[in-house]
Amino acid sequence: MIETHQLPGLQTRDLSFDLPLDYAHPARTIRVFARELTRPGQLDRDLPYLVFFQGGPGFGSPRPTGATGWIGRALNEYRVLLLDQRGTGRSTPLTTQTLAGLTPKEQAAYVMQFRADNIVRDAEAIRARLSPSRPWSILGQSYGGFCSFTYLSLAPQGLKEAFVTGGVPSLTRPAEDVYRACYPRVIEKNRRYFARYPGDRARVNEIVEHLTRHRVPLPGGGVLTPRRFLQAGIAFGMSDGFETVHYLIEDAFVTLADGSRALGHNFLTRFEHSQAFDTNPIYTLLQEGCYAQGAATPWAAERILAEFPEFAAGEPLFGGEMVYPWMYEDYAALTPLKAAGELIARHADWPRLYDPAVLARNTVPTACAVYFDDMYVPREFGEETARVVPNVQLWITNEYEHNGLRADGAKILERLIGMVRGTV
Repeated sequence: MIETHQLPGLQTRDLSFDLPLDYAHPARTIRVFARELTRPGQLDRDLPYLVFFQGGPGFGSPRPTGATGWIGRALNEYRVLLLDQRGTGRSTPLTTQTLAGLTPKEQAAYVMQFRADNIVRDAEAIRARLSPSRPWSILGQSYGGFCSFTYLSLAPQGLKEAFVTGGVPSLTRPAEDVYRACYPRVIEKNRRYFARYPGDRARVNEIVEHLTRHRVPLPGGGVLTPRRFLQAGIAFGMSDGFETVHYLIEDAFVTLADGSRALGHNFLTRFEHSQAFDTNPIYTLLQEGCYAQGAATPWAAERILAEFPEFAAGEPLFGGEMVYPWMYEDYAALTPLKAAGELIARHADWPRLYDPAVLARNTVPTACAVYFDDMYVPREFGEETARVVPNVQLWITNEYEHNGLRADGAKILERLIGMVRGTV
């Protein structure tokens, strides 16, 4: 039974599809979920689709509460399909629980089916059912933009137009190049953060020193180590990221009855909830795999980190979105996946995600918002891609950070639509 619901300004329809885990061997299937959105009373209208690809990897699509932001703008002329990419949301979940009982080799083989190429194949299989005679439009945010360029490579015939925000990938560069470009941005974000909140330098130093001297269990399991604490800097690439971290740590300590200071339970709970590495393991397992094409990426972020002594000398610096092998020790839900994570990191036989020859003949109109100071997706690599892929327009702006679509989605989508249609 298909469930439908009425929300303020929109109507939803829940859809599920049984699709192959491995399209080369389609006997085994997984469930892929998508939520269709229209304005009230428009469910039966012949509206074109706009499919949303979420950032990540490893995160489900937004859960709408009304016709606001970019969704509200899109519903003026599209029916929106919020795709829970395989392994996320209401699609067959990929978690430590669901991988339990498999050997590390089996876990790794299973996880490696959850990259952008199969996400695109899922989308095309769904289009064959929902819009078989008409190509549809796509909107990709961050990693969703990577998926969009994979779509342009693997199945351009399925696309009418593509919109990308904060996610124009390099077509050829390895993970090492990405981290060499991103680490300096992380260092600069630290400089700006401590310039805005100079009092936080002493707070951060005290927290790191305390964690170095004491074992601090987290309420949900695992231990808060100095290196795990400094991963809070992953938020720095968002427009509200500095405030997210500042308000998190401003009251980290409590004074106990004996006069000593300890990290408070409330702080530890909030900190734990601020991270998603435990709940969304695809992110850790496949973060570097997002860049793998025909070669292994054996802990590229950790190796390249050694080239930036700023992180090892002097006062502690927050990190970025990079993943490291030690995370399988510090995050309780990742620990059972450590051996699988190592196998994935050493895997070399990755298929290509982008086909430069196909993209060199691209005819699908594509408009991309590229954020000048993006901490996660290097702007200069997006510019390289746009130079070799025709019909790709870039709007390079410093008005927004990486979360521009969330912060001002209606305005951003309006501009991208105008770019494709020649009205901007």
